[in-house]
Amino acid sequence: MTESKQPVYILPENVSRTLGRDAQRNNILAAKIVADIVKTTLGPKGMDKMLVDSAGNIIVTNDGVTILEEIQLEHPAAKMIAEIAKTQEREVGDGTTTVAMLAGKFLENAEKLLDKKIHPTVIIKGYKLAADQAKKILLEISVPVDNKQVLKQIAMTAMTGKGAEGNREQLAELIVSAIEQIGTAKNVDLGDIKIVKDKGDSIEHSELVQGIVLDKDAANDSMPTRIDNASILLVDFALELKSPETETRISVSTPEQLQQFVASEEKSLREMTQKIILSGAKVVFCQKGIDDLAQYYLAKTGILAYRRVAKSDIEKLARATSAKVVSSLQEIRADDLGFASVVEQIKKGEDTLTYVRGCKNPKAVTLILRGSTDHILDEIERAVKDGMGDVSAAIKDGRVVSGGGAVEMELARRLRAFSKTLGGREQLAVEEFASALESIPEALAENAGLDPITLMTELKQKHEAGNSRDGLNLFSNRIEDCLAAGIVEPLRVKLQAVSSASEVATMILRIDDVLVSSGSRMNVQNKNPYEGMD
Repeated sequence: MTESKQPVYILPENVSRTLGRDAQRNNILAAKIVADIVKTTLGPKGMDKMLVDSAGNIIVTNDGVTILEEIQLEHPAAKMIAEIAKTQEREVGDGTTTVAMLAGKFLENAEKLLDKKIHPTVIIKGYKLAADQAKKILLEISVPVDNKQVLKQIAMTAMTGKGAEGNREQLAELIVSAIEQIGTAKNVDLGDIKIVKDKGDSIEHSELVQGIVLDKDAANDSMPTRIDNASILLVDFALELKSPETETRISVSTPEQLQQFVASEEKSLREMTQKIILSGAKVVFCQKGIDDLAQYYLAKTGILAYRRVAKSDIEKLARATSAKVVSSLQEIRADDLGFASVVEQIKKGEDTLTYVRGCKNPKAVTLILRGSTDHILDEIERAVKDGMGDVSAAIKDGRVVSGGGAVEMELARRLRAFSKTLGGREQLAVEEFASALESIPEALAENAGLDPITLMTELKQKHEAGNSRDGLNLFSNRIEDCLAAGIVEPLRVKLQAVSSASEVATMILRIDDVLVSSGSRMNVQNKNPYEGMD
């Protein structure tokens, strides 16, 4: 207020402001709600969510990141939790529910300390110490990957609870075989595994193709539907006559001139196709269009051609067949061609799939998933992608940890011991961090319909006695050595989950002032309400 008692406006009228403790409570509440949404989906006995959009489209899933992507979150803190789930999915492909739950629980436990008048900065420092120590402990208790069987167990653990239990062994075998085919010792590019969903058969008929499968018909119906011992040519330009880039007029004064013009076009197309024929190629995959006359010439000589093949598929075909993508027919050589033992079109109902299989040492393969409905296929695809991400992470790091909540219980036990070495109030923050980790095995027990209090008490006793690999085997409903039982998870999944969840929790704890604008001006200038705030 000025001396004349006139108000001074600092912010626009359409900006609402939440300060101090209220801002912290609102943010923590939003994070807890997000964690509660995905909590029931955790583990092999987790429940599914049915998500229905305004158009009536249905998604049935228990995949954490899918749920958080599909529901419309409005609160900024809730969006931050969804963002770390997306990061977890992008980095390791699994553990999205775990990371969202941990972030919510870290903030929930931090609220208890805030109620005791402990400053957020002290809590943040304690959480930072706990997260750093947790990463060291994870490295200590992890074990190296011994053999292919461990990789299969990792894939099965990742897919458990996602609608693939009945066929998880078969799918795990397909995943491990695909990754071994495309990868090297420490480098796996999951982009080289193409996933094709084929509705109609049961899941058990899913298969791995040592090559590429395309959802494509031949360019011309008169072309053959099967080529054995196929020499494959990949071109990334149109097999058509180029059109002038600007408007062009051609003056023709006599019928002979018109005839010559048409004949010259035919001659150019004939020369173009003749070069393909002379190259020895039996199958042509073209990234762009193929002229009708060129199709006729190719079909006449028994060449199978495909047009408008996606660039990503052309690249995969190159890696699978060892072909080189040709940009000029003038310089085509025999070693530019790839090889596949069979290129075959298979028609199923109204759909046609083209199989390029029998490639020599392919570095790109196709996983064909089969299921009775689109919803089942979508969920199986999510399960397989989780399995692929976990196996890839295990191969890159070469280390795994015991699943079934065993690793979280061991972390909690060791972090409590670590907290006793600290002085000051940071000790309380480390203890709450440890308690938050225990929410994972507790949720696993709850979702399986078991008594969490009894199981958690017994699990603590086991870990105090030195059984660091003991966790919940929810197939037998017993506490046992999960590593020996084949319940295995990659080290990277846990490292990423602890790191991401603690970082977002400390970021949210730092916020003591939230400005929300309902107008367009602030939204343009500062799209993220937290940007620049501390």
